[in-house]
Amino acid sequence: MFDELESFIRSLFSKKSDQVVSLHEPTFSGNEKKYLLECLDSTFVSSVGPFVDQFERSIENYTGAKHAIACVNGTSALHISLKVAGVMPEDLVLTQSFTFVATCNAISYLGAQPYFLDVSNSCLSISPECMEDFLIKQTKKSNSGLIHKSTGKRIGACLVMHSFGHPAQLNELEDLCKTYEIPLVEDAAESLGSLYQGQHTGTLGDLGIFSFNGNKISTTGGGGVVITNSEKKAKKAKHLTTTAKIQGSYEFIHDEIGYNYRMPNINAALGCAQMEQIDVFKTKKRDLADNYKEFFNSYPEVDFFVEPQGTESNYWLNTIRLKDQEEKTRLLNFLNSKKIMARPAWKPMHELNMYSKCGRTSLVNTNRAYEQIVCLPSSVITSINI
Repeated sequence: MFDELESFIRSLFSKKSDQVVSLHEPTFSGNEKKYLLECLDSTFVSSVGPFVDQFERSIENYTGAKHAIACVNGTSALHISLKVAGVMPEDLVLTQSFTFVATCNAISYLGAQPYFLDVSNSCLSISPECMEDFLIKQTKKSNSGLIHKSTGKRIGACLVMHSFGHPAQLNELEDLCKTYEIPLVEDAAESLGSLYQGQHTGTLGDLGIFSFNGNKISTTGGGGVVITNSEKKAKKAKHLTTTAKIQGSYEFIHDEIGYNYRMPNINAALGCAQMEQIDVFKTKKRDLADNYKEFFNSYPEVDFFVEPQGTESNYWLNTIRLKDQEEKTRLLNFLNSKKIMARPAWKPMHELNMYSKCGRTSLVNTNRAYEQIVCLPSSVITSINI
């Protein structure tokens, strides 16, 4: 299968045997250069300018969220979302170990601590069954909120990440969060364009975020966005990301500790051009996934990860599951030796030194996913002729 997969990937991306096939590279085929030049000519290249406002409106229109606040990156958007959600120092935030490190770093910025729940095999995001079992057996309600019995710490929020662009089991998680009065924040960094039962990811929780890093389906070079349907939360997020400066004054007066997190106009200019093409990008990503799916139909020993039932995924990163870690390592070594940039999943957070002592449930599915998963090249292809 290895040789056939190499040939197939090279044919997909029209790359010769001596050329590198990237894991994910951006596509600039619209008004990117035009808008960047307009931005330069205006001299508004920092965090104030018309492209920032336009970009935020484009996110609102595309996702259906009532409010969007553009930030310098997805990590800063996560940090602010958790702060606005009410996470305090020493709180526990329920999240998944199967995630990119930014998820846990943002929790740590607030002096809080991740508490790791296992993931569901169907979507590789927080398992509602695991979360419910944890809440029933290990928490109690008090006047100060939901308390973890063994540590006495408050549960500040639930932070779920939509792995590889595939939506989590949001209805079940949302119901649990409402029952136990826990804010739900969606780390939708990878899932712009993904729908859960017809509703865009990031819009079901109290707040959600997207990343616009260069490897995402739509990019601003570096950037992120907070979305929410709450006007109060949106105002707070914008205030905090604008160094908590009091608006309407020409003086520099700040009423609390804020953050210099607003997206620069020059990045937003790039994002505006990208968002004009987002439907095309998503279609091409799904076409690519269909081609991978068809290829792996001939190899029943390989499980190509498909969108969960009732969802529509952007297929940000195409992934396969092999039978064990040895086979995963063999394939990764083979493809990378052939200049095809395949990658493993993220090393689980509980195996990283700084998060190794965090509380956790049994993480059987998390560990197995890391042992088996290989991520394949997933750039947008302008034309597929297989």
